[in-house]
Amino acid sequence: MNTSAKISIKYGLITTILLIAYFLILKVIGLHNNPWFRMLNGLFVALGIFLAIKNYKLISGSTFTYINGFKTGLLTGFLATFIFALFMGIYMFHLDVDFMNNLLKDWFQDYNHGGGILIFIILIEGLSSSTILTLTFMQIFKNSKNLTQN
Repeated sequence: MNTSAKISIKYGLITTILLIAYFLILKVIGLHNNPWFRMLNGLFVALGIFLAIKNYKLISGSTFTYINGFKTGLLTGFLATFIFALFMGIYMFHLDVDFMNNLLKDWFQDYNHGGGILIFIILIEGLSSSTILTLTFMQIFKNSKNLTQN
């Protein structure tokens, strides 16, 4: 397995653990039903992607390319998103069905989508934010081809 994949898996799993721990802490406090606290999930994903690209650039040194850095960040975010969505699916459908019903309330009752729409929302939010964050962070980490001026 190449270095990019190893780093992506490592930081993707760390990001997932942070996301799950944050959700469970909110559950213990009783704030997990408030969807506004999901905004902090973006900070955990951003931190994971940033550290993954930074670590990959340190390890690869002069062989660092934009494409490999982009792949590292994207894979990190996508892995964290899919594992977190899997956790939330298990949580909503098997551990706490009332949580799903409480979040949905009157939103999608007429269309009979149930919790599947929540998993879809988690996936779309995670995949899109991972892509945008990776593009943003690669502007910081990319090797400049500009000529230095005196």
